[in-house]
Formats: sequence, C-alpha cells, structure tokens
Amino acid sequence: MSDKKRILSGMQSTGYLHLGNLEVLKNWARLQDEYDCYFFVANWHSLTTIRDPGDTDRHRELVRAVATDYLAGGLDPDKCTIFVQSDILELAELHLLFSMITNVGKLERVPSYKDKREQLGIDAPSYGLLGYPVLQAADILMYRPAAVPVGVDQEAHLELTREVARSFNYLFGEIFPEPLALLSEFPLVPGIDGRKMSKSYGNAIYMSENEDEVNAKVKTMFTDPERIQRTDIGHPDKCPVHEMHKMYSRDRFDVAATVHDPCAAGDPNWGCVKCKAELAVSINLALAPVRERRGQILSQPGGLDEILAQGREKAHAVAQETMKMVRTAMKTGY
Repeated sequence: MSDKKRILSGMQSTGYLHLGNLEVLKNWARLQDEYDCYFFVANWHSLTTIRDPGDTDRHRELVRAVATDYLAGGLDPDKCTIFVQSDILELAELHLLFSMITNVGKLERVPSYKDKREQLGIDAPSYGLLGYPVLQAADILMYRPAAVPVGVDQEAHLELTREVARSFNYLFGEIFPEPLALLSEFPLVPGIDGRKMSKSYGNAIYMSENEDEVNAKVKTMFTDPERIQRTDIGHPDKCPVHEMHKMYSRDRFDVAATVHDPCAAGDPNWGCVKCKAELAVSINLALAPVRERRGQILSQPGGLDEILAQGREKAHAVAQETMKMVRTAMKTGY
C-alpha cells in the first residue's frame, strides 16, 4: 500500500482531447510522483449530454481515444492508476445510495445544470443530467481521496461532493473524507473562434491532430477585427492568437518584442498571416512529444487494453473496500 495521499480526477469521453485538456494533463503528470493518483475516463458522465446515446461504437472509440490521450499527454501507468468509469460497477450502487440522501431542489440550483442546458439547447433534460453532481460525488468518494486537482474556477464544484460526504457521515458514521481542492492555475486556452476552447463549441485544436491539420486550423483563427491592413494599429491584448503565443511561443522568442509590440505599433512586417504562421510552428513544437508518445502507444497492439485492465483491477479493489464499509454502515447487506 502506498503511503502517499490519494488524489482522483477524470475527463469526459465526449470527444477527443484538445490543447486545453493538455494543460490539465501536464499538471496531472507533475502530480504522479507526489501522490497516489487515480485518473479515470468518465464515459458514464458523457452519456448525460451526448447527442446519440445509441451510438455505442462511437462511445467505445472515444473512451479509447481519451485513454490514449492520457498516455500521450504524459501519464505513466507505472506511476498512476488509469481506468474507465463504467468498469467499476460498484459506482452505480454508490450513486443510487447517495441519490437517496440528496435533495432535488439543491440539484436544480447547481449553476452548471442550467448552464449546460442552455449551452447545448436541451429542452427536456434527463434525470442523468440533473443527477450528474451525485454521480460525480460517487466518482470521487468511492476512492476516498484526500484531494481532487481542479482549476481555481472549479473549486465550488467540489462543494456538493463534500456536502454528500457530510450527510452520509452524519447519518451512518464516518466513512468518507471531505476531499480538498488541489488548486492549480490553468491557462484559459482560446479556441479558433476566440471563445474558450471546448469540444462542445467545435473550436478546438486536438492533441491527436497532425501538423497539417494544426496549420489549417490556426490559419482560420480569429484575430483583431480592427486591424484590417498590416499598417493598422493592432490590439494584441484582445487577440486570441496573441494569447496563444504567450502560452506556446515563449520558449522560441520574446513574445512581447516579437508579437505584441509590432502588432500594437502597426508594423507592416508583422501582419496577422505571419503571426498565425509562427503560432502554428510553436503549437506543433509543443505537440511533437505528444505525437511521439501517441505513436509508441499505437505501435503496441493490446498495450492500451493491458493498461486499462491493470487500472480496473486496482480501482476495483478500492471500490470493493469502500462498498463493504458503506453496506455495513447502512445495514443494506443481507
């Protein structure tokens, strides 16, 4: 047994992972040496908003794609546990039990519930979407982690999980810790349309894309609409291309001197076309090690299945231990 503190996190398998997700994976990779890490592919969660729940082949493809992205992004199965959410059937039982002690009105007031409905245009939401935070609480508490790595803007999302833990412990005895937020400052990665990069918006540059695909997408990126001619004064602080240069080009050149200042001065030698071309070079350099790791993974038939099987075994052992304690505390066993 590891004497390290346990942490847990996951990502939905609603689509291939993108540059914004890569920033999260880099943080997870840094945590592998310090914590006992459990990282899962949240494929049950993805069913709450997926357009075609009957497309099971697509679900399987995306689960494997996200797991591959985990590895390509730097996760090491020798240092952390990588598994698929639906492989742990005990999760369904814990979700059911938690749903019995969670107030419906509280779920309806969760901000992300309303936001998701509006964002995706869902007129008749499913019970699964409403109960998403309860399943999330089960996801987390099943492994009794000390903390959950999240961005500074996501700490509030953990509060309902802590409330569920408090309610359960009050009613049935101390079983679950109230996990803390392991805060990290993740950069806001803009999409090619200027909004936050998101699988839902269709504005992402994906970790799995090749150089030509990245080049083509960067060419279409929104820039400063007020800089029509190269001699026009630019506003780089409002330009998503400049924001991405600050993230991906800082190891190549001084972004302020090379990108910001010439744009703001209306330098005709630094137009939007050249600016985007240089950004594409920087992004492709950042993705080079990701592509190399992806190639290694895909060149080993059965390798991903073996990694997920090992993760399932480790996660299942913890889940069985937790559910034994839960059933004993609730007196649900016969």
